[in-house]
Amino acid sequence: MDKTTAIIDHRIPPSAAAAAAGGGGGGKYAVDAAMFDMLVEKASTITVTTNNDEDNGNGGGRTLRQMYLEQTDADIEYLATQLAQRLDAEGGETVLEIGGGDDSNSNNSNDVGNVSLADMNDTDVAAVVTAVERAAKHPSIGGFARLLVDSGRADAAGTNNASNGRHARQIGGDNSKQTRRRETSSDKQARRMHILVRRNPTGTVGIGEVRVAVVGNVDAGKSTMLGVLTQGRLDDGRGRARVALFRHKHEAESGRTSSVGLEILGFDRETGAPVRTGDARRLQTGSAQTSRKAGADWQAVCARASKLVTFLDLAGHEKYLKTTVFGMASGAPDYVMLMVGANAGLSGMAREHLGLALALGVPVMVVVTKIDMCPPEVLDTTLKQLTRVLRSSGCRKVPVAVGDMATVVLAAARFVSQRVCPVFQVSNVTGEGIDNLLAFLNILAPAQIRQRQSSNSNDNSASNGSASVPLRYTVNEIFSVPHAGTVVSGVLAAGEVRVGDSVWLGPDFRGIFVPTTIKGIHRKRVEVQSAVAGQSVSLALRKISRQQVRNGMVVAARIDRSAVPPLLIAPPVASRCFEAEVVVLYHSTTITPRYQAMVHCGCVRQTARVLTIERVETATTHSIRGVTVEVRSSGAHAEADSAADTSAVANGHTLLRTGDRARVLFQFVRHPECLDVGSRLIFREGRTKGVGKITRILSSDEEKQLLEQQSAKKFHADPATAPAPALAPASGAKHNN
Repeated sequence: MDKTTAIIDHRIPPSAAAAAAGGGGGGKYAVDAAMFDMLVEKASTITVTTNNDEDNGNGGGRTLRQMYLEQTDADIEYLATQLAQRLDAEGGETVLEIGGGDDSNSNNSNDVGNVSLADMNDTDVAAVVTAVERAAKHPSIGGFARLLVDSGRADAAGTNNASNGRHARQIGGDNSKQTRRRETSSDKQARRMHILVRRNPTGTVGIGEVRVAVVGNVDAGKSTMLGVLTQGRLDDGRGRARVALFRHKHEAESGRTSSVGLEILGFDRETGAPVRTGDARRLQTGSAQTSRKAGADWQAVCARASKLVTFLDLAGHEKYLKTTVFGMASGAPDYVMLMVGANAGLSGMAREHLGLALALGVPVMVVVTKIDMCPPEVLDTTLKQLTRVLRSSGCRKVPVAVGDMATVVLAAARFVSQRVCPVFQVSNVTGEGIDNLLAFLNILAPAQIRQRQSSNSNDNSASNGSASVPLRYTVNEIFSVPHAGTVVSGVLAAGEVRVGDSVWLGPDFRGIFVPTTIKGIHRKRVEVQSAVAGQSVSLALRKISRQQVRNGMVVAARIDRSAVPPLLIAPPVASRCFEAEVVVLYHSTTITPRYQAMVHCGCVRQTARVLTIERVETATTHSIRGVTVEVRSSGAHAEADSAADTSAVANGHTLLRTGDRARVLFQFVRHPECLDVGSRLIFREGRTKGVGKITRILSSDEEKQLLEQQSAKKFHADPATAPAPALAPASGAKHNN
């Protein structure tokens, strides 16, 4: 239906309009009656558009469809305001879904994606994308927008599916039935678009960071995959792409990673395209003879990037498992990228690394490599094995094969909340599937943002900012830099740190914290003045020698800046004893008190002994023919399996076997550590593995009392040190009363 716009001449006074409505014919502004009746009849089809934006906040009553297609300055202002609120809530970036809305109700909706695209042509859809791009570039946002996927474009779906060929298939089930079901449902669905909107940071401090730990079996292609992603060059099939990633000479000679390597990948702040260290090196100007600083590549990436992905390249060989466990625990990764060779399957240390990620509660994505050299039947066997393992009761994941951009957006949105495990199939030689993996990393949100949002929503206090949270920084690597002194590297767990802050450093071998000052901060090899929680930074400490620092130490706030005047904060409490609820994943025999194992808890790595074991009753619910049955069982055993455990059972101790759950009291063997309640831990000794969560930290008085009780119990239990019983008098002896 054609719409007519009524233009009212404001020069006509209201009295004249009233006279015209009254049908007066003798006045100065007399109007013919027939003409007036015709205007009144047509007034029912007239839509009057006003520009009074002060009356409401939704563009003067205009629908979202009108805002997208007509795009006035007021419309862009309104869209930018709504996008800014959404970006503030989601940590600076969001994937905007447009389509499937109802235009009749969209004029009162604050969701800028609540508009229908069903009856729009390609020109109108392009106008919608342009409107979002203009709103993203508004001064209130200062970001960019990039179209990810449009379900209505015939070339988009065809190109993405054709690029993967036979490998773009769902994992598990009948692929032909799933394809027919997907094609039938896609015809009935409304047209939708997904647009990435990201706010550009101000300086290096505000760049968003996602930390990804790369694990997998030896020769799975971990370093080669990172070389292709970060250098921008495909591999030659002989490992040329991985050479630039090795840190030591023996790694380059053997081709195997033995340490924890760090690599970064950026995404451009104008277009969202990948920014690699190899691209930055090629873009540098100057003569080839000019010496280049070690961090020049990282500085160039940070100057152009609005988001960073930090890769932790971990070792895959079995003899470096301790290093891999330390890298996983201390690196605090947001996600884990499990590399699986298509020709080898999920074998060797890949299963160990998958169990390690599940124990730490880190979401897992799977990348199947070497698909260019793998026969189709072997690839199908590998995918079936992955499906069986990921869907098992121990993993409880939902594997989703990522073959096009629509699946990338879906997997990223449901990665954590719905236990989705994306499975990528790539080739480092031909480049197949690399674009999907890059797009997934681009729209993947940092886990710290979700944790910060949940903590802020549950916290009803007046101050929820990072400035009100005390500083907590863990040390996982130590350097001695010329002209800078002692430099520590780690992850800022909480709070905010600035250059010149007075902090506590400790505990040392006696459990004492010493005061020091932050004299320099570097993030991604770029000098900054401050850092916030969730960022991995390096701190230069004033008047601290290399011998005073060890891995696992904590840097904590010493001055409370929020108080007026600033107050001195007491140092954290270090203890040798802590209590944790643990589950034994594997042990060949039984675990009793005095058992010793290596405990990994964040950056802390130290041998601890078991002092006491307390049973924990667990309730398991089973549904049998519609009837719910609850089975309660104790998580430990009180009987001995062998003669070696008979003495422990006789003394009243509880034993632990594979699969048991108990509350265990640990004691560090060497020196105190600074731990947090709720932290996850891993203890291992040989092939013995167990996981748990810290429930209580013992104070110095509780620790002293406990050790006294243990010493007294040991004294009375040892026959050599127990007091001799009194001898009974002989029958004929005389007693003096």
